[in-house]
This record gives sequence, structure tokens and C-alpha cells, in this order.
Amino acid sequence: MRLSNKVAIVTGGGSGIGHAIAVAFVREGAQVVIAGRDRERLDRVGVELGTACLPVVADVGNVADVKTLVEAALKRFGALHILVNNAGVLLAGTAESHTEAEWEQTFSTNVRGVWLLSREALPHMRAAGGGSIVNIGSGLSLVGARNRVAYTASKSAVLGMTRAMALDHAAENIRVNCICPGIVETEMVAGFVTDEQARRQRVALHPMGRFGQPEDVAGAAVFLASDEASWITGAAFPVDGGYTAI
Repeated sequence: MRLSNKVAIVTGGGSGIGHAIAVAFVREGAQVVIAGRDRERLDRVGVELGTACLPVVADVGNVADVKTLVEAALKRFGALHILVNNAGVLLAGTAESHTEAEWEQTFSTNVRGVWLLSREALPHMRAAGGGSIVNIGSGLSLVGARNRVAYTASKSAVLGMTRAMALDHAAENIRVNCICPGIVETEMVAGFVTDEQARRQRVALHPMGRFGQPEDVAGAAVFLASDEASWITGAAFPVDGGYTAI
């Protein structure tokens, strides 16, 4: 029970990687608040995980929603020790093809949301004597990819923010790290792997010969959230089957 007596917020917790992280956290003894914009999905996860899980509908790019989310965690569980900034959007495009609306949507969720929620959570982690922020970046935090300009820019920003925050808060025993997944089998990815040829091409980018599963990322999140990682901060953790090693 590596997360006993810990309270965590996991954004994007209704499906995919966020769901897997919430399940793993509860299994390790944490109490978890899951956030997202789809009430039905959140409620299903809430039923699955029982009283250790509180679903809260929130848009991480909205200041009022972020405040409400943190307040709900404190009211229900009394403290905050762990934040997983997982909510994200992926819109394909180049510098020429992206619309302003697509760019704003990408950065509102992927970057602004990480900043807003971290800003709101930090005082409560400080009051608890420390904490762990785990940002979910991407392999594209580390390398580029065709037709992914907004997404790559946003996930690179997440890694940069991770490193800067790690330095700002290290003396307060607040650790900030970034997991950088390769292609993981989620609903977000399914829209870009629409036929068998596309799937084979994308699988081939991973030397281990398969896409990741949400549980692969969840295991890394548990480690970084736990005391086992007490001397790790400001790090980028590729969980990518070798994608960024090529």
C-alpha cells in the first residue's frame, strides 16, 4: 500500500490513462478525486472504485472549475498530497493548417490546465508537509512528429513547466515530474489509428513492438507519487516502448 493515507487528484480520470491511474492509486491505498468534463464516465469510475473515489465535473482550463475541484477534494478527504495533471487533447495539424481555435483549445487544456491546477494545489501540498505533482506529457515532449504542431508545442511546454516547478518547490518537499508516454491504447489515440495499415505504421515506431496500455503509465505514476521516488524531481520519464530511443 504505497499510497496509504494520501489524497490525490487525477484529471482526465474518466477514461484511458487517467482511469488506470485512479484504479492503481486506490489499489495502493489512496483516496482519489477524479476530474473530467463527462459526468457519465466519471460516475462509472466512481461506482467502480467506491467510497475512496470522488468524481467531480471540471474543465481544467477554467479557473472557477479548478478552485471548485480542489475545494471538493479538501472537503471530502481533508488534505491534498498528489496531483496528476493528465487531462489533454490531441488535434492533428501543421503550423499552416491549425486554426486559432484549435491552438487555443490545445493550450487551454494541455498547458493552462496544468498551470492553473498546480497553482491551486501547491499551497495545500505545502500545508501537508510536501507532495508530488505528476504531469502527463508525451513522447512528443522530447521529440517532434509530423502533423502534430500544436500538440508537440503544448507537451514540450508541459515538460519545461515541470522542470521549472521542480526547482521552485524542491525545498518545500514538493516534487514535480513528467511522464512521457508513447502511443497508448486509449480513445484519444483510436481516432488516429483508423485502419490496419496505420496501426502497423505506428506500432513500428515502438521497438518493443506494441502500443502501450494505460496500466503501463499508471505503474510509473504510482512510483513517482510514492515515497519510493522521494529523491526524484524535475525528471522526464519516457514510458514509450523505446519510441524516443530511436
